[in-house]
Amino acid sequence: MSTPASTDLIVCLDAALAAGDTDEVTRAVKGELERLIRGGHVVLPDRLRTPRADSYARRLLHRDPGGAYTAVVMTWAPGQQTSLHDHAGIWCVEGVVDGEIEVSEFELVADDGTLCEFEPRGRVRASVGSAGCLIPPFEYHVMGNALAERSAVTVHVYGGELETCHVFDRRPDGRFERRLRTLAYDD
Repeated sequence: MSTPASTDLIVCLDAALAAGDTDEVTRAVKGELERLIRGGHVVLPDRLRTPRADSYARRLLHRDPGGAYTAVVMTWAPGQQTSLHDHAGIWCVEGVVDGEIEVSEFELVADDGTLCEFEPRGRVRASVGSAGCLIPPFEYHVMGNALAERSAVTVHVYGGELETCHVFDRRPDGRFERRLRTLAYDD
């Protein structure tokens, strides 16, 4: 699935995926996302930009026929954010199309298979045209809308189909309990 508005993006992503190893690919995807967003070339239809009241929306923009990547649009109403989560070992590049997003990064410092300990590693506030990369094992983060008065829209390019991830629920003792979450697309 893709939309006519995403044609330029898809052509650029296809080219970026030929860059080589994961570091080179994510740098190329990041550069293309920033260039296209800043140039006003990522125009998304309203059906992809509409927030949900109960949770951020996750909608498929494009799935590479060969399975090399997927492009997903996420829409965030004010106050919406993810739980602390990973990307199941899949790289990701996230670009801000509208609004502002805050990303809090964490490092996994202890893991017994179920219970984990994390240390905060920084917080980034990103505005329109900004993009960032998550490359395993540096993939643990919380992401959300940084604005109280309006929605935000992001495009996420994953190095495959992200069907599951782990979320980490904080326990009273400060550790986190790992839980597998199956992901789906809205609408």
